[in-house]
Amino acid sequence: MNPIYRNIISADWLTIVLLVSLVFLTLGKYFFKPAFTAYLILPFNNKYLTLNKKKGRLFNWFHLLATFFQLLNVSIFVLLADGLLNGRQTTSYPIVFLIIFSLLLAFLLFKIILQLGTGYFFENYDTTLDLIFEKLTFFNYGGIAAFCGNIILIYILPGSKTVVYVSILLILLINLIGLINVVRIHQKLILNNILYFILYLCALVISPLVLLGSYLND
Repeated sequence: MNPIYRNIISADWLTIVLLVSLVFLTLGKYFFKPAFTAYLILPFNNKYLTLNKKKGRLFNWFHLLATFFQLLNVSIFVLLADGLLNGRQTTSYPIVFLIIFSLLLAFLLFKIILQLGTGYFFENYDTTLDLIFEKLTFFNYGGIAAFCGNIILIYILPGSKTVVYVSILLILLINLIGLINVVRIHQKLILNNILYFILYLCALVISPLVLLGSYLND
């Protein structure tokens, strides 16, 4: 009789992190109910983008709360996916989660600063700010898919690679919808600068996804 390896997930500290992320989402719902309601239907309606584009954009409180919700849940999801796909016992080491969270936060800040600097250099700062806000909003929405995946992987179907793949597909689909929306909203500007847009996609949109996929399959 051969032994069967089972990836046992330590749920205690993960539960605390998930609850903290829910606090961010609950605060957003309580203090910014119109924004929260519009945010829930984001993939099907651009009302949220219209309502919040001119209200501080990147630095309005609801957007910041949604960003931290997304960072916490994507960090947990990367941790769980890495453990399942590569047979590692990652959930026993909260420090690994902190490292992933720190790297994601640092990468996000670096990417935003780089994009803002590029926008300032080419004298299209406002347009660049709009693009960052729109793309990051859809990326934040992907945090909901990551949250659902985390709940299933931790409490319902631990060890299910199918859940990992479905969650990844949902996150990619949400971001694809976001990219299509960004192209549609700014199609005239993009057509006039198609070469720069292609370079932008390769450098700052596609390459991070390739790096993340390479890490999970390393």
